[in-house]
Amino acid sequence: MIRILVADDQAIVRDGLKLILSLEADFEVVATAEDGLRAVELAGLHRPDLILMDIHMPRLDGIAATARILENHADLRVLMLTTYDTDEWLSQALAAGASGYLLKDTTREELVKAIRGTLEGKHYLDPQIAGLLFKNDTGCQPPAPSWLSELNERELAVLKLIGQGLSNPRIATRLHLSEGTVRNYVSTVLNKLEVTDRTQAAILAVKHGLDR
Repeated sequence: MIRILVADDQAIVRDGLKLILSLEADFEVVATAEDGLRAVELAGLHRPDLILMDIHMPRLDGIAATARILENHADLRVLMLTTYDTDEWLSQALAAGASGYLLKDTTREELVKAIRGTLEGKHYLDPQIAGLLFKNDTGCQPPAPSWLSELNERELAVLKLIGQGLSNPRIATRLHLSEGTVRNYVSTVLNKLEVTDRTQAAILAVKHGLDR
């Protein structure tokens, strides 16, 4: 069973999601939280596989709750489910460690797809908001960044797979390398991109179309 925690400050949303998710035979909503602080508590108590997390909630917002939860439960997946469709909130959510970002007007099919994809280790972005990562002032894909020429062939391959949401073990399998070697490549890539974590690297990879 896929164990899910739903965190949203609106009871009607919590109840609706619980009903929708119950239609999947292998989904189980183990708990619901009305605010971010309660989500942190219930994540530790129930250890779900995934949390559907709203952003705007009392006591502790969803982004802060996500960061706090993942500090203690790094293997847990968080999928943001919100009405906010701006790149600012998207970037903050991914920086906090969220594995995906979905808008509340999504279909049931898209929600199920997002949950399953996230649990497979992929980064999932709502189709309506994914385009925000590709836009610049002219609405076109941004030009190739200067750091692109600094990456060798193997480092570029690693960055592409990071952009696809693959973990180090899966990258190692795909490229026929040891996990230790992949960790070294990831560290080198982060340094060359001048970012502090793989989520920021993934955002850059997607922004510049390197995840394809």
